[in-house]
Amino acid sequence: MFKETPNFPPGKAIVFEGPGKPFRTVEGNIFLDKESILVRNRYTTLCGSDIHTFCGHRKEPDEVVLGHEIAGDILWLPQGETVKDMRGETVAVGDRVTWSIFTVPPGIEAPRPDLPQKSEQLFKYGHAQASTHDLFNGGLADYCVLRPNTAFLKISPEIPLKVAATISCAHATVAGALRVAGDIAGKSVLVFGAGLLGISCVSMCREAGAKWVGLIDNDELRLAWGPKFGADEIYTFAKNNDTGRFIWPDVDLVFDMTGHPEAMKAGVESLALGGSAIWIGAVFPAAPVPVDAQLIVRRVLGIKGLHNYNYDDFLKAAVFIENNYRKYPFEQLVEKEFTLNEVDNAFRYATESKPVRVGVVIN
Repeated sequence: MFKETPNFPPGKAIVFEGPGKPFRTVEGNIFLDKESILVRNRYTTLCGSDIHTFCGHRKEPDEVVLGHEIAGDILWLPQGETVKDMRGETVAVGDRVTWSIFTVPPGIEAPRPDLPQKSEQLFKYGHAQASTHDLFNGGLADYCVLRPNTAFLKISPEIPLKVAATISCAHATVAGALRVAGDIAGKSVLVFGAGLLGISCVSMCREAGAKWVGLIDNDELRLAWGPKFGADEIYTFAKNNDTGRFIWPDVDLVFDMTGHPEAMKAGVESLALGGSAIWIGAVFPAAPVPVDAQLIVRRVLGIKGLHNYNYDDFLKAAVFIENNYRKYPFEQLVEKEFTLNEVDNAFRYATESKPVRVGVVIN
């Protein structure tokens, strides 16, 4: 069972109590079991799903420590054993790590080997009820207690914290999207949505050998990032007034990161013969997407969805960032930083200004 660990001082967590309510600062002690890993959170970025929760577009427990894009340093490891990350690298106190958004409890079998994120009794960091004995389970806190079976990776401290934090959600999800899409090499690609998911997708498709990549959004400030991450063309969402057709070409692959029915419908209609649409962004309630079944059949199209990611996706995302964080300006996508004491302001800024990402520095 959980036991209090006296070696470390009490920590602070920022608790979300529901849309429209101010965040509440809670101080609490650390409780570990014999297989727990204790991490000192160093940096958390506010993901789009955090913003949706804050705005009431998706439901989480009434008292939750939000934040699941996190990087931190190990403070405590299970005693008397060698601990290794999912690459098989031995880790020690002081190592920089990031970890999967979810963990499957011991003894629970995944429904399919490639879908551990859909296991029964899944625990998700930054999405769970906060309590006295389980306060440190999200990114907006001084600490995070990693549960048994959590997939985590040792990462270089040379990777900027604001980039490292985004591996465990945005980049891992995009790595999963590319896996679902299949071979990218030599194909034409459209990405709907120029948030971090979309921008990451552009760069991953470029690195995977896509012959052409287009990026679509209504936000011209976000679109401006596209060429810096490998986009050949950028488009605002519109049709040609004369022809009624979209202003971009038909493509082999469409990735939708928006979750908006109009964009998802347009994506399907933008597919060339035999093309596939990969839907990633539809993680909040919205109107149904009107799909023309005859179009699907006659043009031999496919639609696939993905929610979260699996362990291989997480690892591939980390490798992608390790190989490319100097090549692409990911660090600049975190457009403003706040401290843990300024979380209310951080969410307000994220909601009103709509930056690609907001960062929370945890001292």
